[in-house]
Amino acid sequence: MIAETVCSAVAAAGLGIAAVTAYRKRFLSAARLAAYSLVPLGLVMTGTVQWLADTAFSPTAWAGFGVLGVAWLLFSTTRAVERRRGGTRKERRQARAAERREAVAPTASAPSLGQGSRPAGKPASAPRSDSADDFSDIEAILKKHGI
Repeated sequence: MIAETVCSAVAAAGLGIAAVTAYRKRFLSAARLAAYSLVPLGLVMTGTVQWLADTAFSPTAWAGFGVLGVAWLLFSTTRAVERRRGGTRKERRQARAAERREAVAPTASAPSLGQGSRPAGKPASAPRSDSADDFSDIEAILKKHGI
């Protein structure tokens, strides 16, 4: 009952402020203030304020909010653990199978630069071994463009 009275007083005060604002020829602001001040009155009239008051003082409702919080905590924790591990069980199984296939498959050769794009006077460079540095392909592209 007190909450309904407070909401009605807030709505009346807001409508008064909106009227003063409209008197000062700021109609857009006055309309916005009127809209905001009618919200508490609408909540009282629909019974939402009474429902909130009943919920706020109900131990069963607070226990329900606690259960919802625990459920949310479990969902977020399991999702975080799943992200750290690299996905679902099925995805991890597929990743392990792919690693086994890579161990058996032969290694790929170095990328070819195309024999037709080299100037005629330059000989082909010797292929690099597997122990060459990681920038060999970048060096080859730069040499191809004459840099």
